Parts: sequence; C-alpha cells; structure tokens
Amino acid sequence: MDYLIRFSQSHETFRRPEIEALALIEGVDLEIVSYSLDSPFCIAKLPSEDAARRLIQRSILVQSIHELWGHGKTLDEVHAAVRRDTPHLWERYMTCSFKFTLDSYQGSRSAGDKLRIINSFSYLGFEGPIVMRRPDEEFILCEDWEFNSTPLGIPDPKCYFFGRFLASGARDLPKKLDLKKRRYISTTSMDAELTLITANIALAAPGKLMYDPFVGTGSFPIACAHFGALTFGSDIDGRSIRGDEKKRTLKANFEQYGILAGLGGMFTADLTNSPIRRRPLQQNGDGVSGRIFDGIICDPPYGVREGLRVLGVRDPEKSPWVIPKGKEMYKDPDFIPPRKPYSFLAMLDDILQFAAQTLVDDGRLSFWMPTANDEDQEIPVPTHPYLQVVSVCTQVFNKWSRRLITYRRIPDQQVDQVAMRKREEENAALVGKTADELNPFRKAYFNKFET
Repeated sequence: MDYLIRFSQSHETFRRPEIEALALIEGVDLEIVSYSLDSPFCIAKLPSEDAARRLIQRSILVQSIHELWGHGKTLDEVHAAVRRDTPHLWERYMTCSFKFTLDSYQGSRSAGDKLRIINSFSYLGFEGPIVMRRPDEEFILCEDWEFNSTPLGIPDPKCYFFGRFLASGARDLPKKLDLKKRRYISTTSMDAELTLITANIALAAPGKLMYDPFVGTGSFPIACAHFGALTFGSDIDGRSIRGDEKKRTLKANFEQYGILAGLGGMFTADLTNSPIRRRPLQQNGDGVSGRIFDGIICDPPYGVREGLRVLGVRDPEKSPWVIPKGKEMYKDPDFIPPRKPYSFLAMLDDILQFAAQTLVDDGRLSFWMPTANDEDQEIPVPTHPYLQVVSVCTQVFNKWSRRLITYRRIPDQQVDQVAMRKREEENAALVGKTADELNPFRKAYFNKFET
C-alpha cells in the first residue's frame, strides 16, 4: 500500500538517504514512488503499517507517516480517489473517536475554509465522537502550496494528500543530546541533529562496531551509541579525550546519557600512525576476516584554523633528538608528540584506504568534507575502487559547503582490479610544504573563494 512520509523542511538533501538507510536497518522493503527536494511530502510503497512505524521510529528528518487514502492536484481528485480506493477501510473507524487536521505547507487557510474542507469528507460517515486531544484516529489533509503563495494571492495548492496518521519520527531526539546541555564539548563539536542523521545514514545499530578516527569530544560515538552500537574512537590529541579528567571528559558524556555500555574504547593516534591492524587489500577475501568495523563515521579537520598535522618530525636530520626523546616521554600524560604538515587531499585518500582495509563487506564510511561552491574551486568527491558512493548530502553556507559523503564497502570479488592498479600507479606523494600548498580548501577559504 502507498504511504505518505511527511519530512521536515530542513537538510533537504539528507532526507532520502536517511530514510533509505533506515529501511536497510529495519529490513523494510521501501519503494519511493514520488519525491522532490522542493516538497516535504513523499509517497512510498511499504508492506504494512508495522513496517511504516518501524521505518521512521528513529528518523530525525521525518515528522510523521500516514496511510495514504488519496491524492491529487485538486480536492475533487482526492475525493474521487478516496471514494474509489478506500471504502473497504471506512468500517474499521466508524465508531472510534477521531479528528481531522489540515497541514498547509507554504500556504494558509481561513477558519471558514478549513471547516468547509473538513465537512467535504462527510461521506466517510464516521459516527464516533470528535476528540481533539489524543483521539483513536487522526485523519490529515496535507496541502502543498507554491512558494510565497499567501502574498501572491494564489487561491489553491498545487497538490493535496489525504490519509490516516500512523506515527511520528524522532524529531525531539536532538533536544535530548543538545550540545548546550552536554557536560563536555569543544569548538568543533558537531551539533546533535547532524550527528544523529549521520549515525542513521551510516547504519549504526545494535551489534554494530563503529569507529571515529577524529573523535574529539565524542559527538559521533554518542549518536551511534544512542542507537545501540558499540563505539570506538581515536584522536591525535589525547587531551580532547581526557578533558580535565574529572567531570568534563568524553567518558562523562556517555555517563550523562546513560549509554556507557556503548563506549568500547578511546585512544591517542592519528590515521597514518594507528595501532589498528589493517588487512592488505585482497581479491578473494571472505568479507569479514581481518576487517572489524561495520561503520566509520567522522568529521575530519579542515585545516583552516591551523595547518593539518600528523605524528612525525618535519625534518629528522635537523632535529635528530626528537624521536629518541619521544620514546622516553610518551607515557607522560602531559607529553605532546611532535607533528609534521599533512596534505588535505592525502588525508581524504588515507581515510578511504583505511576504510577499505577495515570495513566489513557492505560496511559504511560516512565523513564530512568541505568544498567551495564555485565550480572552478570545487573539490571533487574522492573515490576508491573498493568503495561505492551511496549518497552525497550537502549543507550550504555562504561561499562554501560541507558534504556528508557515504560509501559502501564492496566485496573483494566485485572490485575492479584494473582501476585499483591504476590508482596505485597514480598515487604519488603530493608536493608542498606550507599549509596553503597542502590544503587547497584552506587557501580558497582565506582568499574568500575568489577565482
């Protein structure tokens, strides 16, 4: 049967990837019949009411889902569809309490118009009491109006949808994980709504192992752990994990939300110097052996405030004492290891390579990447033969945007080995010594994205 999904009108490019990811998590057979980024209304085919409720129970971007009884460009078309397709359903709701609601998107109705429209459905013949608070059933007529329809004096919406309300999404969940109420955050902590959406798209769920290689204060692991996953993380600066080692720590954030069982472990490392064992890429792997993570989810540093760094010494010949001294002091809690400049593009490539070596088959990598809005300065979506792009969602700012790019780990047998060999041949070291030379986004940012 057809169902109407009513999205929130925010983060439009994230809505479909999130609902399709939730269909995979819940094992629901979802078919999108009609959808547009310009409208919050989506028609989908689902196997049952139970499937519809399960599909949106943890969705951040879905307001509600409805059993669709009829839709059309005019109210007469809606009535004709309801009379033709749903008479067998009317008897079920003949004596229960009910109410009718109008949801006018980008439009408005006078009280008289609302009453007239509601009364036009009197042929349904419901005999139960009308109850405005917590009725047994709620019937909703959704109207999709043209933009700015009220000041333009547009008399009618461009489309109508009529259906029975089934369930609401998890729109209130970001308030529970709100950064303003969290014990420990930093200036780069991702807001709760986007971390939860990212966790959904990355398929975080009970029994999954999720990892954040740029964990900071733990925003992404917190979102994944809330959905039942076991989470791990690392950061080049261990101080961000330890905090003040009293009440303001990453662990304290998990304790605050009662999800300490979802905290697997955190450690100090960077992506290029990680203690995590990485299995060499193969052509005939079994999809599991040597690969441990179901999902990798992160917001890598953009290198704007300061140049990107990895562990190491810029010039070992000029500072030969640094490495021996580090081997003596590395257990000191106050020890800060030496770092060297790191290429932004190399970082993106290293993230993909790390994911290809550690994700199980069909595991997901979801990471945020900045780019300029100008086509001449846009950073292309990075690719890897072992990873298939699932979705690219965009959050637009002024002259730049950040994308949430999600990949699926392809089984070894399905990988194009010719493309892999070509990648290895072309993967020469990037030249450059200064922060701007190593990071094209940083250079464009401080040049105000002028071509």
